Amino acid sequence: MTVSRPEQRHTVVLPLTSLLPAASPRLAGEDPRHVQAIARLDSPLPPIVVHRATLRVVDGMHRLRAARLRGDERIAVRFFEGSEEDAFVHAVRANTRPGGLPLTRADRSAAAERIIRSHPHWSDRLIASAAGLAASTVASLRRRAGHPAAPTTTRTGRDGRVRPLNAADGRRRAGALIAARPEASLREIAHDAGIAVGTARDVRLRLALGQDPVPKKLRDAERRDTGAVPSMGAVPSVGAVPSMGDGASAVVAPVAAPSPAGDGSSSLSRLRTDPSLRLTEGGRILLRLLNAHAMGGDRWRRLLDAVPAHRRQTVAQAARHCAASWLRFASELERQAG
Repeated sequence: MTVSRPEQRHTVVLPLTSLLPAASPRLAGEDPRHVQAIARLDSPLPPIVVHRATLRVVDGMHRLRAARLRGDERIAVRFFEGSEEDAFVHAVRANTRPGGLPLTRADRSAAAERIIRSHPHWSDRLIASAAGLAASTVASLRRRAGHPAAPTTTRTGRDGRVRPLNAADGRRRAGALIAARPEASLREIAHDAGIAVGTARDVRLRLALGQDPVPKKLRDAERRDTGAVPSMGAVPSVGAVPSMGDGASAVVAPVAAPSPAGDGSSSLSRLRTDPSLRLTEGGRILLRLLNAHAMGGDRWRRLLDAVPAHRRQTVAQAARHCAASWLRFASELERQAG
């Protein structure tokens, strides 16, 4: 998303006395030598940019002071439409382009910190492009600044697209949705998970191959950012389920062997080795669902303990709904089997 830009076609002439200075991205203010150099020019000064709502100078304080030094009474102006926060971003952008007096490194870092506070939903790359810094530098400034002024779960990139702040969470949501609604289209999964269609496609492919829906690179980034191992929020691969420990572990452990006889564990083991299921997308989805719902060993006890008291009735209803769906599925399979 880009901020508003000054009107390029319409230029007006305003009295110098009507204009106010704005918060400059230059920590040391205007350079007197640069003002004098501009004042010695014989040609008319290029229009300055002024915030229409406040008549504060957005870009052109050196030109404004040079006009006063020359004894001018009026100056050409182009108006900026937008908020004062966006006006500051425009001022920073204008002073990081080639041709003018460049901002110092300290100026650009201070400007980036201010933009982080006023535009916390902007990505590091977008802020970096405005301040003339590297994205890694902006990321470091953001971490040093602590929590943004307005907590957000998304970021706006340089291309204007809004993306989840934590891409891993979006992938895990998509994995859970694919498991719960295998018939849903990629577009539906992407919309409900808040991710791109291409990302949803990659998640589905990873699940079909029995891989973690979150690539190692994203998991490593989570560890660096949080100092903890991220929890597994997606459907596990065939033959594995998430550890039911403290919720912060991504360690994948094998399914515990069920203790009661005749509970279907041997049937599930045979199904896992059947190529007609393992080598088709639908078959792999079915195996993952069966594995995820296997309640052998003490897994069901851990799940019971994980349900808070005020949600037991609701979870029970959801479990009965899932059980009824599986019963209908089983009845249809038995009918087709004759």
